[in-house]
Amino acid sequence: MKTFATTAFAALALAGAVAAPTSPKYVDGEFLANPLLDHHFCADPTAVEYKGRLFVYGTNDHQQYDESPVKTNNTYECIKTLSIMSTVDMANWTYHGEIDVGKIAPWIVNSWAPSVISREEADGKTHFYLYFSNSGCGTGVLTATHPLGPWTSPLGKSLVDQQSENTKKCKVPFDPGAAIAPDGTGYIAFGGAESRLAKLGPDLVSIVGEATIPPAPFHFEANELNFIGDTCVYTYNIDWSDHEPWPCDCPKPIGCSMVYETSKTPMEPASWKMRGEYNANPGMFGDMFCNNHTHLHKYKGRWYLIYHNQELQKSLLPRTGGFRNINIDICEVDEKTVTIKPVKNTKKGVEQIAKLDPRRRIQGETAAATVAMTFTRLEQPGNLAAKPKEDGAWVAVRGADFGKRSPVRFTYRARGQGRVEVRLDSPDGATVAEGASAPGDFAAKTVKTKAAATGVRNIFIMLHGKIELDWWTFD
Repeated sequence: MKTFATTAFAALALAGAVAAPTSPKYVDGEFLANPLLDHHFCADPTAVEYKGRLFVYGTNDHQQYDESPVKTNNTYECIKTLSIMSTVDMANWTYHGEIDVGKIAPWIVNSWAPSVISREEADGKTHFYLYFSNSGCGTGVLTATHPLGPWTSPLGKSLVDQQSENTKKCKVPFDPGAAIAPDGTGYIAFGGAESRLAKLGPDLVSIVGEATIPPAPFHFEANELNFIGDTCVYTYNIDWSDHEPWPCDCPKPIGCSMVYETSKTPMEPASWKMRGEYNANPGMFGDMFCNNHTHLHKYKGRWYLIYHNQELQKSLLPRTGGFRNINIDICEVDEKTVTIKPVKNTKKGVEQIAKLDPRRRIQGETAAATVAMTFTRLEQPGNLAAKPKEDGAWVAVRGADFGKRSPVRFTYRARGQGRVEVRLDSPDGATVAEGASAPGDFAAKTVKTKAAATGVRNIFIMLHGKIELDWWTFD
C-alpha cells in the first residue's frame, strides 16, 4: 500500500507548492500537540490503556485518499483499515500503522468508527474487543490479546446488522460505542439518526435480549459510552438542524455539536437525563465546520477529550476535501456529579505529562512532529520504519531528559544507503551524532557522540538518502 505522505507530497509538487513542507505541529520553533499525527489522516477516535500506555484507534481516512481515483473528496468507501497510535507522555506519539480489517474480516463492506474495551480474563491475559462500523449496514467486532494484535474476527459476520431482530429495526446500526460497567456488564450503543442501546453477553461478542431506545433528541451519529463510577455517560453527535423545539431542560446545542446524557440504569429509557453540549462544532473554534466524533478518557489521573477536525489537510493537500485528523484536549469532569465542563478545541493541545528517556530504545515512528517523512510496515505487528521522502526529512521528539551526564554513544538500527544525523533543539541545531547506513538487511550501528547533551532537550533525527530507520537510542 502506498503511504499517505508519498501521495500527499506528490500532490503538493503537482500543485506547484513549496518544495520544503513544514509541520503544523512545529511552528516558529515551538511544538504544538495537535493534531496527534501530522503525516496521517484519521478520525472517529477511541482509546484503551494497557500497561501504562494509551492506545488510540481511528478511521483510516488516508486509505481513502490513497486508493480513491478522485482525491478531492473523502467519500469513505475505500476504507477497510483502522489506524493505531500510542503514547505515554501525550507529546510523543508512536504511529503503529493500520489494522487490515478487510483481510481479517473479508465479509465487511468497510471499517469505520471503532470503539475498544478490554478486560483481564480467566487465562490471565488482557483481552481487547474492537467494535467498528461495517459501513452503515452493521457493527462488527475484532478480538486480540494485545492492543496491536494480531486481531481475529470471532463471529465471521456483523454483531448486529440491518436484519437483526433484537435492534428494534434500527435502520443504520453503525458507529458503536462500548463500555463495561463496574459490575462487569458490557453495553453497546449504536445507530445513525436514531439511537439503540443493548447489553453485551458475557463473551462481549454477543447481544443479550433486545436493544432499548434511549431518548437522544436530534440524534445524528458518533455514539460513545463511558462509566464514571456507577453512572453511564452516553455521548453522541447531534444533527445539523436548529433543534426546535428543544425538549430538554438544558440550553439548546448548536448544530452538529457533541452532547451527553447520563443514567444509573441505562437499559431504562426513562432514566436518561440530557446534560447538554460539552464540545461545540469545530467551526466554533475557528476551524472548518464538520461532523465530529469524540471519546472521553481518563489517563493517569486526568480526563481528556479525543476528537477530530479537518485542519491537517490545509497543510498537506492542495485543496480541502473532508479528510480528518485526531486531536486531544483537556476535559474537566466533576466525577461526583458526573458533569462535563464544555471543552475548547485548541491547536496547542495538552501538556507533556512525562519526560522522554533518550536512553531507552525509541521507535523511528515515534514523533512529536515530522517533515517529509513516510513510514513503511515491518514484520512485527505495529512496528514501522521511518523513511525520508526527500533529503533533509526529519522526525522530532520533544522533552527528552538526558539528565546531568551526557551520553557518549548513539545506536540506531537502519537499512538502505543513507545517513542519520541527530541534532538538538531544532532542525539546524548542534549535531550531536551522525552515522551511515548501507544497503542490505537491517543492522544496528553505534557511533560516538560529537557534542554534549544534558538536561531536557528536543531531538531531531534527520534522515538523508534511501534509508529506513527502525529505532534509535543514546547510552
